[in-house]
Amino acid sequence: MITVWAPDGVGEVRHGDDLADHLLGALSECDLADGDVVCVTSKVVSKAEGRDVVGDRAEAIVRETRRLVARRGSLSIVVNRLGLTMAAAGVDASNVETGRVLLLPEDPDATARRLRADLLERTGAGVAVVVTDTAGRAWREGQTDIAVGAAGLRVLDDHAGRVDPYGNTLAVTAPAVADELAGAAELAAGKLARRPFVVVRGRGDLVLPPGEDGPGAAALLRPEGADLFGLGAREAVLAALRGSDDDRAAFGGPADAVELRDLLAGLTGAEVGLVDGAIEVVSEDGRTGWVVAVAAYAHGWLVDERAPVGVRLRPITT
Repeated sequence: MITVWAPDGVGEVRHGDDLADHLLGALSECDLADGDVVCVTSKVVSKAEGRDVVGDRAEAIVRETRRLVARRGSLSIVVNRLGLTMAAAGVDASNVETGRVLLLPEDPDATARRLRADLLERTGAGVAVVVTDTAGRAWREGQTDIAVGAAGLRVLDDHAGRVDPYGNTLAVTAPAVADELAGAAELAAGKLARRPFVVVRGRGDLVLPPGEDGPGAAALLRPEGADLFGLGAREAVLAALRGSDDDRAAFGGPADAVELRDLLAGLTGAEVGLVDGAIEVVSEDGRTGWVVAVAAYAHGWLVDERAPVGVRLRPITT
């Protein structure tokens, strides 16, 4: 059985406050136990760490942004300095004084490790800690909470190699249990009830022994280029047309040569062949050369200017 509860009575968190004090002060009717998972919202972590700063929200978003993913009007989806893909870089202007904005914690995994160590020292309980924040999802309306920091937790429950009840061997199934715990915590806490701490009991199998903090929530981030949706639809088209080296990583590694050859043949109607690992497109039509160059860029290939006839392409890694 899994039990999830969010204690009432947590006061306003301010810069310099001890988060363990706030949590333990609210747990008057129940003690922490080995195997519990303590979830804490990034909002109160940021307040305790002084990430509540004076400034314009739009300017703060720019400072916190590492790369733009998509923009529609005033809404921007970006990869922020923590590597998280979020709306507005995770910069929050709610529940703070007018003229101030709240930035995400400086290092949520480090915060989770410190809080975990504090709780072990003060209660003797070997718990895991998850720092949560709210994020939207591609293809689905609404938002849910995810783990942006973690300590003492197996953040992924890798099922590779396990066998299902029908005898099928699983290959890629890996529930993001840290995110699932964050979502369960949000259900118990609510958005407006001022309950920033949640305790989840019943998944001690995911909690690591004291002294083992695990990889943290950073392990849930896909490497640059490994995600199939590194840019928005419009932004991907514009990036391919620009052909800048700065945008290449978002498109991932080079496509298979046969796959790209067949794509170019269908796209241009030209003669396309493979020669010593390169792709050659035979055409005297200038527009065909331009189309090939754009398609090659989007698939991780370069136009080889040394080609004697037509257009020759080579993978960017060679």
